[in-house]
Amino acid sequence: MTDVKIIETARLLLLPLTVDGARRIVDAEPAPGERWAEGYPEGGDTRSARGFMNGVAERGDPGVYRPYRIQLLADGTIIGGIGFHGPPDEGGVVTVGYGLVPGARGHGYASESLRALIGRAREAGATAVRGDADLDNVPSHRVMEAAGMAYEGEDESVRNYRLVLAG
Repeated sequence: MTDVKIIETARLLLLPLTVDGARRIVDAEPAPGERWAEGYPEGGDTRSARGFMNGVAERGDPGVYRPYRIQLLADGTIIGGIGFHGPPDEGGVVTVGYGLVPGARGHGYASESLRALIGRAREAGATAVRGDADLDNVPSHRVMEAAGMAYEGEDESVRNYRLVLAG
């Protein structure tokens, strides 16, 4: 693994996923001493972990453009995941996704995590960040808006958001 730094916020750590960590998520087996919140990992965490492992096998380590586990600073509990869907496209745009276990929702953790991940994208030279959420997923729309992303339109199933970082 490339030396990817942990991202720290006021209340959270975003822990860069490793292949070993991804395997534990897929197998639903925490490492010794690791605390997982009830309901972790969810389906999105497992899909992201599988995709990460496959991507590393096919293309190598993605550097900062990887999934991260979201951990509470207060007690070390893993409450969800956030990350990039891959490296930037030819225009420098990255796509992000995130999810929290039900018990961690409604506390601002997703917005806090997304703001931090956007900061990592900016540092790494991405030109823009985009994301989407199902039309009826209003809490996720609010997360992206709280992180500074602007509504960009929608289709029959999702609302699209974008934040331009550089020209």
